Amino acid sequence: MTRRDVLKALGGALGASSWLAPSLSFPTAPRRDTTPREADGQIMTVTGPIPPEEMGAALPHEHVLSRFGEPPARRPDYDLRDVFDTVVPILNDVQSAGCEAIMDCTAAYFGRDPLIMHRLAELTGLHLITNTGYYGAADDRYVPDHAYDESAAELADRWLAEWTDGVDGTGVRPGFIKTAVDGGPLSDIDRKLVRAAAKTHTESGLTIAVHTSGNVPAAREQLAVLDEEGVDPSAWIWVHAQNVDDVDALAEAAEQGAWIEFDGLAPGDEIEHHLELVQAMQERDVLDRVLLSHDGSSYPPEGTEPRPFDTLFRTFLPKLRDAGFSAETIRMLTVDNPRRAFTVRIRT
Repeated sequence: MTRRDVLKALGGALGASSWLAPSLSFPTAPRRDTTPREADGQIMTVTGPIPPEEMGAALPHEHVLSRFGEPPARRPDYDLRDVFDTVVPILNDVQSAGCEAIMDCTAAYFGRDPLIMHRLAELTGLHLITNTGYYGAADDRYVPDHAYDESAAELADRWLAEWTDGVDGTGVRPGFIKTAVDGGPLSDIDRKLVRAAAKTHTESGLTIAVHTSGNVPAAREQLAVLDEEGVDPSAWIWVHAQNVDDVDALAEAAEQGAWIEFDGLAPGDEIEHHLELVQAMQERDVLDRVLLSHDGSSYPPEGTEPRPFDTLFRTFLPKLRDAGFSAETIRMLTVDNPRRAFTVRIRT
């Protein structure tokens, strides 16, 4: 019996009103209604492509599901009843705060599950976006063995197969590429992952989000790799950029067209820190390249504290208004910038 069969059987056992009711079943085959090329200019959610103008206010970096810290696993073992009982109220709450879309950055091997994400999107009405790619930070713990043996082109072929046919044949297609690098100069494997992401972009138009944090030299190396592959910086997101001390380095990347993501919003001191960063980007006239998010986690492993998704809407946006940011600028940060960043489009 396949995992899909187990999920369907569970849905029938729980009844028609349950989280997994068969009347709201998972996709049973790769969708062919929209080909990858026909998805150009749209945003690919777990339930299919949507026009960018339908996305609304978005959180570009969150973890709806995550097993980060646990041993690598291609198919995570979730307690489905507990997942839905826990996560659906959290997503409903952030939706009531003003969120309409979430980019889920949980990568392969530490918790990505497209079928559960598809069901959560159906239950909540939120636009949820999953990813392809491999995570190279955490000392490469979540990089699968085959990535060391295969070329960047072969890895790109794997990720493009997910774009074409859906993740693990589910029909749920990724909406962006997620990878990550460790501290210091790019290692051989991290450089290969970045190059594979660039090659994937040139065939798919999927945006590349790279966990880079405060590693300015690695950010510049990545941009050089993208240049070698003919990829414009506007296809690349500097993830966890709030950890960079030199805001001029961020402005330098933004002026080239890169996206600068301040995704550590949380109650406490981070509010003031993020406000200072946004003000610094405004002073340098690159606010149209800034993304805001939490790096939240609504279903982390046991023993790990959840991180909220609502601080942006309930605390930080009022802070921006009090600091004199206009409604138009706030809309740019929460709606327009994520929309432009994640629209499927080859940028060479």
